[in-house]
Amino acid sequence: MTTPMDEVLLRSLTPSVLAVLVRRGADFAAAEDAVQDALVEAVRVWPADPPKDARGWLITVAWRRFLDATRADTARRRREDRVDEEPAPGPANSADDTLQLYFLCAHPSLTPSSAVALTLRAVGGLTTRQIAQAYLVPEATMAQRISRAKRTVSGVRFDRPGDVATVLRVLYLVFNEGYSGDIDLAAEAIRLTRQLAAAIDHPEVAGLLALMLLHHARRAGRTAPDGSLVPLAEQDRARWDTGSIAEGVGILQAALSRDRLGEFQAQAAIAALHADAPTAEETDWVQIVEWYDELARLTDSPVVRLNRAVAVGEADGPRAGLAALAALEDTLPRHTAVAAYLHERDGDATTAARLYAEAARKAPNLAERDYLTRQAARLNALRHR
Repeated sequence: MTTPMDEVLLRSLTPSVLAVLVRRGADFAAAEDAVQDALVEAVRVWPADPPKDARGWLITVAWRRFLDATRADTARRRREDRVDEEPAPGPANSADDTLQLYFLCAHPSLTPSSAVALTLRAVGGLTTRQIAQAYLVPEATMAQRISRAKRTVSGVRFDRPGDVATVLRVLYLVFNEGYSGDIDLAAEAIRLTRQLAAAIDHPEVAGLLALMLLHHARRAGRTAPDGSLVPLAEQDRARWDTGSIAEGVGILQAALSRDRLGEFQAQAAIAALHADAPTAEETDWVQIVEWYDELARLTDSPVVRLNRAVAVGEADGPRAGLAALAALEDTLPRHTAVAAYLHERDGDATTAARLYAEAARKAPNLAERDYLTRQAARLNALRHR
């Protein structure tokens, strides 16, 4: 059985190993299958015989599996003649190919949504379920989308990298999944976005980096010592990383000064207003609503409008927030939790308790479910005193 550290190492090495196979001539689908086989073999072998060079071991095993599969498939005999010799065991090149692989997966033959889904699954390490939740679609629908993307790029030469917008979308979703706590990918997304910002002078790249830094700066305050979720209004702001906040604000201001507003800059501006407030009560909610209006104009996203309803409830009162919420589909993720919060702010503890309990049953992760359950229990206890 592998240790948690082994699993983290395997996950971190996967993109680099996959990139090596693609660069050596393997088509994407075959390379991914070979890497998955190598990971399974690592889980079996490493506990008893850990390698000195984990990356080199994975490359060697994955390449062997790819060659075995190639030889077994007569339709790929020509490819077998062109492949290089099997790489020798030992230390491998430590170059970081991850960001390059993000661009290669954003291939022009794929639609942006399919490219994002494929990259999140193959490179980002997210499950099909997590990707489906990010896109607000059923898991089966996302599984079909990823399968179609694999079929589309199977056999395609990866010599035409995709566009920056698709790569930014992937990095954003990887960061969000890591920030949720299910998989620790947030720091990796920041690292890759820094690389991209250093290579490309683009205000939205800077906006995304600023957004990540501002959100990540609050991470230490998001959970209590027992692991339970702490909402923004109750967080100990002394635990926030002021260095990351200052860096994020500086990057954002430089990006906004170029007057080429995009959605990541708008999101970063909202995060900066939260980070700038000394206390929750001093938050400039009126300006936050204005930024949500800009963001809704740029994206027309129902999730943005849901978050805007919360901001309206803070700026103009809970009934104004409920009115904004009423214009949205109640099937939206976290719609019920927002309704519960606004009803509580409006003094309707009975309705709020019922909605908190309902939201807990729909929660996408354990920490959120526990928090919502506690909120329902707290209001029910107050009602029965």
